[in-house]
This record gives sequence, structure tokens and C-alpha cells, in this order.
Amino acid sequence: MPDPDFVIPFENLPESFAESVQQPPAEPVAPRPAATIVLLRDGAAGMELLLMRRNRRAGFVPGAYVFPGGRVDGSDSTDDVLARVDDLSAGRAARRLELSDGDPPAISYYLAALREAFEETGILVGVREDGSAPAPAAEDERVDAVRNDLMQDVISFGEALTRMGCRLAGGAVEYIAHWITPEPEPRRYDTRFFAAKVAREATAIVDPREMTDALWVTPAEALRRLDQGELPMVFPTIKTIEQLAGYGAADEALAGFAEASVRTILPTLVITPTGVGLQIDD
Repeated sequence: MPDPDFVIPFENLPESFAESVQQPPAEPVAPRPAATIVLLRDGAAGMELLLMRRNRRAGFVPGAYVFPGGRVDGSDSTDDVLARVDDLSAGRAARRLELSDGDPPAISYYLAALREAFEETGILVGVREDGSAPAPAAEDERVDAVRNDLMQDVISFGEALTRMGCRLAGGAVEYIAHWITPEPEPRRYDTRFFAAKVAREATAIVDPREMTDALWVTPAEALRRLDQGELPMVFPTIKTIEQLAGYGAADEALAGFAEASVRTILPTLVITPTGVGLQIDD
């Protein structure tokens, strides 16, 4: 077997990750549609991205630093949500994701990413009726109350947007990557990655039921702390941060991704003497 393209040392991996590679299920699990989003902002030291640390009791990559995200929900593209999306049509989403007749439809991935960002960070990539950005849940109790009702399934995403008087800024979201969880994993996801710029002062909230930490960090600093064993991450997160490290500002990064093609990556994981390796078929 050829050498891996990339190896993460055992000490830098999330808990139990290596064990799941060594003990794969007898039959690969079908991957579930999912979406994740990289929230970007321009800080004093340059472009920063938001990482959230998953609760150690989480069923998928416990303790890992990840981008906000989760499963695509059937309610993500209902009429009431679609009516509140600006500058993003179902046709445009389908062309960009190359999902002409997908189930779920392509636009659901975009909207799931925005919903998950709001649920997990309290930051909504959207605009109010006066054109301003909505306050994050960490700074406005009313926004946090809407967010909590959404997470408790008391209201739908469309109802949450209505209560906040907000529209989603679909044109501000760029599609940047497509990863499918390797076959040895007991929980597999077919995940579309997106990116969007938020306000420089945007503050994330942490819900201990899912996350234990929120960290704004430059790509270079994130990779440095990964190498020092301080930020355990999985391969798609690392490779995405490596891509972002080539940009100095959020607008520059989004413009670069808008012009780039996106290929599907289904990696193979292998155990090496020092860690878990990733092989990608070119």
C-alpha cells in the first residue's frame, strides 16, 4: 500500500478515532447528507475562522475542534425558509453542487449550514429589514430565546427567521469542499462545506449540550496549535484550514473559492506506526 498523503499523530487525534479505524463495521454505513460552514471574520491579526470543540460525550469525533455543522433536515428547504433567502436560487445551488435532482435538493445543504451555524454559534448569516446584521445570540437575549426554541423544535427555521425579522444572505455563502466520511467510520456523512463572512465583532455562544469551547483563530495559528497537540482535529477540518491559510482576508478567500472547482473526496484511512494516515485517490 502506498504511503499516506497525510498523517495525524495519535496524540493529536480526537478520542477513540484510531480505534474506530482499527475496528470498522462489517458493512459500510450509508453516509447521511450533512452540511458545515466556516465562519470567517477579519481580525486585528488577519482573517480568523471559528472552531467549536465538540462535547466529549458526542457520538461523532468527541473532543475534536470542528466547524459548525450537522445533518441536513427535511425542513431546511420548506417554502417559508425559501421565501426568506436572498441571492440564492434552487437552480444556482443545484448547478454549483452538481445535484440536478438531489434528495435532499442542493439548496437544502446551503440552508442547513446556515441553520446549524445559528443553532451552534448564535450567529445568523443574514440581514434585518434595515439591512443591518442581526445581533448574535451571545449579545441579545431575544435572539438567544429564538435560537433556543429552534433547537428545542418548538419552532421551525422559517418561524425563527420570521420572529427575528431577518432574511438569509444566500449570496454571501460560498461552496468550498465536499467530503464523504471514510468507510471504516461507524457514523458516516456526505458533507458539503461552505464559508461565509461575518462581522468583525461577532461573538459565538457555546451550548454545553453539544460544544464546550468556541475559538476564533487565524488559519496559521490553528495549524501551529494542531502541531503542538493543542487542537485535536480530523482530516477535512485540517485540509480546509490549510486551504484558507493562503488568504489574508475573508473577502479574498470567498472570491478565491467562488472561482474554484470542488471535487468529491472519499479518503481511505490507514493506521501507521505514528498515527492515522489519509490516502486520497487523485
